Amino acid sequence: MIPALEKLEARGYELHCVGKGWASSLLEGHGWKVTPYPKAFSARVETLKQLRHSVAPRITNSKAINAITFATSFSSAMDMRFAGLRAYGYAVEARSFLLARSAPIVYGEHAMHSYWRLASALLGDAAPPPRAVALKVSDRAKREAALALADANVSSSYIVAVPFAGGTFEKLDKRWPHFATWVAQCAPGLGRDIVLAPGPDEIEMAKANFPAAKLLPNLSLGAYAALMQNAAVTVSNDTGPGHMAASVGGKLLSVLGPTKREQWGALGEHVSVVQSYPEWPSVERVGAEVNRLLAGT
Repeated sequence: MIPALEKLEARGYELHCVGKGWASSLLEGHGWKVTPYPKAFSARVETLKQLRHSVAPRITNSKAINAITFATSFSSAMDMRFAGLRAYGYAVEARSFLLARSAPIVYGEHAMHSYWRLASALLGDAAPPPRAVALKVSDRAKREAALALADANVSSSYIVAVPFAGGTFEKLDKRWPHFATWVAQCAPGLGRDIVLAPGPDEIEMAKANFPAAKLLPNLSLGAYAALMQNAAVTVSNDTGPGHMAASVGGKLLSVLGPTKREQWGALGEHVSVVQSYPEWPSVERVGAEVNRLLAGT
């Protein structure tokens, strides 16, 4: 989504983003205003109304598009309509009547390309999407990551492991089942610290399954991005931090099972992928790829 937002900003739009609570830290380096989006419908509508009123004095054309929903749900369009916003979005979920204008969706393309297509349709611009996302990391996030590394006595050349994954892909588990085995059997021979950055609900699992790893719990997402930007390599399931590692230019090994890579794979100049399913990539295969990636560091 970041390339699409940058495209809108470059065309003169003042961005006011709404999203999950972690979005503020993640987008901090871009300087965009980010408002947490509540869960309750009435609270979401009120949040959007307040944003609409805050920018109203600077909007001279009352019929202009003043919102864009990259989400394709019916509720995302309904929220904006009830808040009095003239929104633009994809014509899906029978929601076109809630939008001021809409665009036809192209199914099956990569999510980043889909977001880019929507912004381009609004702007009337046919420029191709970039090859990768460029997430900016703030100085504050870099300092937080550096302090966490120092407190945990992590060596300067470390490996980040991301064995966690939120949700499933078409009801199938996205977590590489051999992650703990790889860390226990292969990682010690690499001569580098293995670092995990678990969230609040992942700490106990990280302690139990990865006792030799150094834990940096409860990092902000901005600091997590900084951590992976400077790692020798990040080894990740199909999950958000893997995309973050790719977006900040870090070296990423993405270990995939059932995920449709063409739609949801991480995009970046330094992304390598090992994938097989229903038989997942073996410990030996992942270990060999990690060794190859580390050979240049």
